[in-house]
Amino acid sequence: MDLAIFGAQGIALGAYEAIHNLYPVRNIRCFLVSERGNNAEYLSGIPVWELKQFSEALSEEEKADIEILIATPENVMPVIEAALEEYGLFCHVRLTSPRWSELMDYHYVCGKAYMPLRALPVGYSKADIHIFMAKFHKDKPLSGSYTLPEWITPIQVGAVLSTRRVAGVLDCDGENISAKNGNYSELTALYWIWKNRLTHLSDQLRFQLPDNQKLCLADNSEMEYYGLAHYRRILDFTEDDVLRLVDNGVDVVLPYPMPYEPNIEEHHKRYLKEKDWEAVQKAVQEISPEYAEEFCRILNQKYFYNYNMILARKDVLAQYCSWLFSILERVEELSIPKGADRADRYIGYIGETLATFYFMVQKKELNIMHVGCRFLT
Repeated sequence: MDLAIFGAQGIALGAYEAIHNLYPVRNIRCFLVSERGNNAEYLSGIPVWELKQFSEALSEEEKADIEILIATPENVMPVIEAALEEYGLFCHVRLTSPRWSELMDYHYVCGKAYMPLRALPVGYSKADIHIFMAKFHKDKPLSGSYTLPEWITPIQVGAVLSTRRVAGVLDCDGENISAKNGNYSELTALYWIWKNRLTHLSDQLRFQLPDNQKLCLADNSEMEYYGLAHYRRILDFTEDDVLRLVDNGVDVVLPYPMPYEPNIEEHHKRYLKEKDWEAVQKAVQEISPEYAEEFCRILNQKYFYNYNMILARKDVLAQYCSWLFSILERVEELSIPKGADRADRYIGYIGETLATFYFMVQKKELNIMHVGCRFLT
């Protein structure tokens, strides 16, 4: 039975690469989309079809002999299923976020670029983990009921902008940029973590890239990890994974990167204005001029860390935040119009690009491992 993948973005392309690697005999006929829009005509050399066009090209017998793998965000899957069945395509299956994570685990287990955390042995030392889940007062309620792990604490972002409270921790307490949430999105929570949980480290740290020696601080940073998640997305992290961190010397855990064709510049073009992108390039050039070539090289490859989600050793996260927010502050100054005069989450999107740059440059110096991202519906 042939396979078609519904979706044409990072989830779908990642699924294609994994299936092609793990099951090379499986014939993947095409990608499917509801509408052409800005989607490419081909991905990885196979065509991208509109659903209606694809359905009209098949006989009833052929429709019964093709399986559709739905590789999209989970909140739109029910609508896609209804559309498939409307066109007579009844053999379909959801690639849920836990299944996508498992697929990536197997896909990368023999490689070294994006190693799965679960490829490491379970240790004995238990890390002290603090992951803050960004919540906003206008978030739509989840349809499901979930019990969060003990290491996840909700934090309300943009809390200064509303009197309604949806979390016990507020990003407007202490040193903060809560009022900038319209631009920074979940990154106002990361700023709060940096300034109010890592503050004693931040003044000691400077951004260091592979040619420099790693920092060694005499505190509990090797046991203590901090991170950021979203109210709809969390790292697919287990109790065993907690025991994999310290004894294996893990510095950073990131969600698996998603591929974009032909490169990740295609991603930022979807979400950023050209003037904003010019501001990013100028800010990086000013603050880290010696790494401008690395920035261009990374933009010309196709793997991208989405969502601004991370778990990192305390000192590593402080070092990253010190670098990240200095660049974002400069981007605000260079933006046209300036950040204070607008209310779109462009800084949040830029943060994803800078995270991709930073950790791909740092991968020779930091022990970076990966897990899947669980989508809560």
